Amino acid sequence: MLDRIHWLAAVTVLGVLEQAYFFLQVIYARRLFGISPPKISGPPEFERIFRAQVNSSEYFPIFLALLWQAGLFFHQGLAAALGLLYLYARYCYFMGYKASSSERLAPIYFSAGVLWILIAVSALGILHFFLSHYVGLNILQLLTA
Repeated sequence: MLDRIHWLAAVTVLGVLEQAYFFLQVIYARRLFGISPPKISGPPEFERIFRAQVNSSEYFPIFLALLWQAGLFFHQGLAAALGLLYLYARYCYFMGYKASSSERLAPIYFSAGVLWILIAVSALGILHFFLSHYVGLNILQLLTA
């Protein structure tokens, strides 16, 4: 079983480390701009870093669910590669938003596109599973015939 999930696990750990890096950036920004918790307002530079971290945290559970569904039901390698693309896009999003709110747009659109691809391959994999196990219809055999 572990040979079917090791890439997914590695991408998950990288994602958690990325989230930790974003959290640390907020802590450093709080110190730099003198903003104590629970305050979330301050100079635009702080607010951009804070929003980038919060936005990334909001999407992280969605990403993890799709990563694992796509990896288990479709293909681990493809899901892991898409996961790495997503994490890179999120890093670019964070760094872009940190610099300027307009620089966040291209990476956020790219990361959303990766999530849509993960949704599609997850749905295809789950559909194939249900059809083959409960209906006895193997789509892959039909396509190769």
